[in-house]
Amino acid sequence: MKDSFKENLRAELDYQGITVKELSAKTGIAKGTLDGYLGVRASMPPADIAAKISGALGVSVEYLISGKEAVKQDKLLDQNVRSIVQILGELSKKDIETILELSKILKNKSEE
Repeated sequence: MKDSFKENLRAELDYQGITVKELSAKTGIAKGTLDGYLGVRASMPPADIAAKISGALGVSVEYLISGKEAVKQDKLLDQNVRSIVQILGELSKKDIETILELSKILKNKSEE
């Protein structure tokens, strides 16, 4: 990730495939206001706005500001899930179905 709110927000929107208009609808923040955080003269939003944005994106405010986040066990899991999803996006439908079946087998095994 980059080191500015603008760059981190843009990268997260792109990663999640969310438009500014969709983020506006999720947060109740005017699209023009969000555009202001992403524009050439981007500014840092107030804490309450940054919290709304981060909540809608499922990331922390710290992550949007610095591009870094303290790695906790649950965060590590989240990072692994993101990596898996990214890899799945590059596989064929047949490979994804195979992985799904394997996942079901592993789940059942862990429940024994």
